[in-house]
Amino acid sequence: MRLLAVTFDAQDPARLARFWAGLLGRDAVEDRGGVLLPGAGGQLGLRFQPGPAAQVGPHRRLHLHLTSASLTDQQDTVETALKLGGSHLDVGQLPEEEHIVLADPEGNAFCVIEPGNSFLAGCGPLGEVACDGTREVGVFWSEALGWPLVWDQNQETAIQSPQGGTKVAWGGPPVPPKQARNRQCFELTVEGDQQAQIDRLVTLGATALETDDDGVVLMADPDGNEFRVRGH
Repeated sequence: MRLLAVTFDAQDPARLARFWAGLLGRDAVEDRGGVLLPGAGGQLGLRFQPGPAAQVGPHRRLHLHLTSASLTDQQDTVETALKLGGSHLDVGQLPEEEHIVLADPEGNAFCVIEPGNSFLAGCGPLGEVACDGTREVGVFWSEALGWPLVWDQNQETAIQSPQGGTKVAWGGPPVPPKQARNRQCFELTVEGDQQAQIDRLVTLGATALETDDDGVVLMADPDGNEFRVRGH
């Protein structure tokens, strides 16, 4: 089982893919009615598909953290994002905080992290997927993917592939109540027996929700966040 991408619902998937492709220096490819920006070298992929209108306000269940090699690099990333159609976003950050909070053209928040951040050292340009979630869900994903817990303190957890690359982290309680289906979800691919993997995920605490005409199974993790499991 492999974590292929974070999938974003988008009103204009092609435009959002162009934004992120330009920001991350990736190529976009058409993928199952959406657009995929494949990851490489441990970097997580991003996928954009047609979906409902954005939620009101900046809050999402997850957001991305981009890394910086220097203050100049951080500012260059911010300027590139603004030129591509991004915007500054006020989420209550303090003046002394060194990361910069932005939004993509459809309002998805992301942070450009300051240089010298030791937690994201060596993670690559897309350093982290930062999620709302309990410790239980962090442990679930560690077991589901076979990725070790690289952080487990004060109910906060983070996992990372044994090969390195993008980290996935959960901030612990309090977790805001889930109001509707998430506009972002994890996309997994399975080689071999898909049903056996579905059964294993259920044993670990997931819930199978539905199966579409292409055989893609929609599931929910222990916090209720949707994710998709595709056969290879």
